[in-house]
Amino acid sequence: MSSIHHGTPGSPGGDTAAGATPLGGDQAEEELSLEEAIHRVEEAEHEGRPPVAGTLSNVLTAAAVVALGVAALVGSGRLGLGTLRSPEAGTWPLLVSGALVLLGLGLLATARRTTDAERFSPASWLVVAGLATMVVFVAVIEVIGFEIPAALLAFVWLRFLGREGWRTSIVTSVGVVVAFYLLFVAALSVPIPHLF
Repeated sequence: MSSIHHGTPGSPGGDTAAGATPLGGDQAEEELSLEEAIHRVEEAEHEGRPPVAGTLSNVLTAAAVVALGVAALVGSGRLGLGTLRSPEAGTWPLLVSGALVLLGLGLLATARRTTDAERFSPASWLVVAGLATMVVFVAVIEVIGFEIPAALLAFVWLRFLGREGWRTSIVTSVGVVVAFYLLFVAALSVPIPHLF
């Protein structure tokens, strides 16, 4: 007569339900270490990031975008809009201004829930520098046309603000100007100041 040994549940020879895995200490430690790893990844993502802006900052930023868009809409109307078949100088600024207003309203609607906006920091001066180059661009475009100012603007933004390579910055700047020229001057005959 052979003797059958029934060990305790969870032991090597013990009775366990089919397909069931006993939860031992090693597995519990493994689950804890997984949660800890996820927590460490989340902490690493937030390290080095400037403090998050509050609701008031988000509302003010959205209001500034809307105000800029409305001001640009007014300026577009003064340039002349034309029609779809024969657009005038204000057509493209009108489209961009309308998009700005819509984006600003979207920012305003999500101001309380937005957590990816940052407080003003030394890195924010890059935005100020970008706006300053836009002001210079607008000031000189009437004098020397859009080609040279647009190429310089794109180059400065790519190379110095975006930290792209020299070759990428030069090729992209020239490509952008050629594309704009072919679309707005050659194809649509938009009366914007140009050299050629």
